[in-house]
Amino acid sequence: MASNEVKSTAKEDENAGNWKDSIFNPRTGEFCGRTAKSWGLILLFYLVFYAFLAGMFVLTIWVMLLTLDDYVPKYRDRVPHPGLVIRPKQLDMLFNRSQPLQFSTYVQTLESYLQQYNDTEQERNEACAAGVYFEQEGEVGEQRKACQFKRSSLSRCSGLSDSTFGYAEGRPCVLLKMNRIIGLKPRGDPYVNCTAKRDNPIQMQYFPSEGRFDKMYFPYYGNKLHERYVQPVVAVKLLLNKEDYNTELTIECRIEGSDLRNNDDRDKFLGRVTFRVTVKE
Repeated sequence: MASNEVKSTAKEDENAGNWKDSIFNPRTGEFCGRTAKSWGLILLFYLVFYAFLAGMFVLTIWVMLLTLDDYVPKYRDRVPHPGLVIRPKQLDMLFNRSQPLQFSTYVQTLESYLQQYNDTEQERNEACAAGVYFEQEGEVGEQRKACQFKRSSLSRCSGLSDSTFGYAEGRPCVLLKMNRIIGLKPRGDPYVNCTAKRDNPIQMQYFPSEGRFDKMYFPYYGNKLHERYVQPVVAVKLLLNKEDYNTELTIECRIEGSDLRNNDDRDKFLGRVTFRVTVKE
């Protein structure tokens, strides 16, 4: 029995020694199966390898940046037509016209957005000729001039004569604008046309007159070259009556009268936008 116990203890000591040697072997100086020289060589390899990859990455980025223009995107063919955007930025609007807190967010959004269109701000821009593209030549990096678009041209939807933009009277205003596309010069005479998706039409009023996007606001030269540029907007006032209240109204607005696309089934916002309005009393 004693002999067996001695053998068992010796075997356990041998196993423990083998396990420790796999971490560090004092006889060969190996750590985790490799000598210091071997570890040094493999670390040097990976250092050189990853330094080479990092250098290739930096070189690729540097070459790519050399091909880019600071003012104009290199590839613009993928966005040839603008989308139509609504303000307030809500596709579902629901409010009670007799409770200001329910439509205050919409009013604040419109007021904040129109600050850049204040007449005092716009008088610093150019009084351009209507119906003509405002094309400009200039040196590289030279700022382009911007045409005036005064807030007062939105009349009953400007927020100047009615600070609630018609929401308090149950005849709300919405603002429509096109996305900015550098160099865009729409052919024809683009204008906004809105229709209600129901049998009985809804009376609407457009500001500026006829809801047109005048050519003088095109082309756009980019954020860096056209810092004072503001997009032309069209205000649509929904002239709702009592029979229109307490009912969800679906309104679709499209850009008409030009070569800008508005019927792409794959993109519901290309040249058009659909929103819903419910006014309660």
